[in-house]
Amino acid sequence: MRHVGKGWVMAAALFASTGVAATLPPVNAARLESTLKALSAFGAEPEGGVSRVGFSQADLDGRSYVMGLMREAGLEIRIDAAGNLFGRREGRESLPALLIGSHIDSVPHGGNYDGDVGSLGAIEVARALQGAGVSLRHPLEVVIWSDEEGGRYYLGSFGSDAAAGNLPAGIVARRDADGVPLGDWLRRMGGDPERLSEARITRGRYAGYLELHIEQGAVMERAGIPIGVVQGIVDISSRTCTAQGFANHAGTTPMDQRKDALAATSKAVLAVREEVRAEPEGHPVGTVGWIEAKPGAVNVIPGTVDFTVEIRDLDEARIARIDARIQSRLATIGAEESVQMHCTAPEVSTAAVTDPAFRAAIHAAADAAGLGAMELPSGAGHDAQNVATFAPMGMIFVPSVGGISHSPKEYTTPDAVAHGVEVLRRTVLGLDVSL
Repeated sequence: MRHVGKGWVMAAALFASTGVAATLPPVNAARLESTLKALSAFGAEPEGGVSRVGFSQADLDGRSYVMGLMREAGLEIRIDAAGNLFGRREGRESLPALLIGSHIDSVPHGGNYDGDVGSLGAIEVARALQGAGVSLRHPLEVVIWSDEEGGRYYLGSFGSDAAAGNLPAGIVARRDADGVPLGDWLRRMGGDPERLSEARITRGRYAGYLELHIEQGAVMERAGIPIGVVQGIVDISSRTCTAQGFANHAGTTPMDQRKDALAATSKAVLAVREEVRAEPEGHPVGTVGWIEAKPGAVNVIPGTVDFTVEIRDLDEARIARIDARIQSRLATIGAEESVQMHCTAPEVSTAAVTDPAFRAAIHAAADAAGLGAMELPSGAGHDAQNVATFAPMGMIFVPSVGGISHSPKEYTTPDAVAHGVEVLRRTVLGLDVSL
């Protein structure tokens, strides 16, 4: 709770002292685990895991199951034009709603926890409040964002991009590999491609958004900490770079006369790693994730290599500082290898920093539940990144075993899931008092 306003610290302390959460039974961990298991049947793969890709029959079937859970929790269901699924529980006062949730679609051959924990955890919070007869000041809405993972028609975060007003014009006319337009799938999901702009959410409609999610990394597991308080979702800076040498015969060109673009690129890959590791502050990561060598023949020295350089961190200035060092290193490498090195201008997605009040409330909730918490950035993108454009937001992480995600081997223990949902519930109760 450091580095937040005095008023918010007092509000968090007030929440901790009210004892409201302490009078309620803990979340029903067994029920929560059974719903996660039941959801995993939709799009299940033989090797374990799931392929519940957005805008697919498995996705539709999973959404039908989730809507049944929402009804059991007493939520009033609506589907917006982008196919986002909302379940509402009215509050005692005429206030903007608190929004909680995540997504249930997956990558192909993905796991059963990414998105699912936050979605079914949010429904469990609503069920727990209903079962205890607790009425909040604010209305509470559970949201299941459509097509967060993307792939068939869009890169990702389709539903929350629609809510933020970020979708490109004409997207509903896009067709998949079978020639089926996106608009057809939106109608099947209960959306309306003709009124897609109406899915946009204006600032002030929601008091704030909370998303529970698996970490998708190994930081928390390594630290032995059960609750992650997310500082924000990182900036991503991406460049496509080219090493331009000279393609020549691999057998007749002496080693000291070569202009080998791939040798230069190999040095560049290591330079990216070295410059990111040399940064003394923050939690930056850098990746060369794609390389194409041309002409690509075993008996020809590569004359041209294209490769990507991606840097992620919460601080835009830190990314720029690392990027400048990398560009300097590439120039040096080019001179050493007699190769021209040049990169495109960086494409940058802006970081979404979590609200200090929400971080304070999550810390207070974890403390009240007797659970240790640590702050960390999210290196992966989430729907919360879009929500931050129209509402304050916070995120809660729970550990991923082995740091594995987007894999059938993705796993978060039942206890870890229950701890995360308990903190989510307590945070909702705290924010309901303080906002």
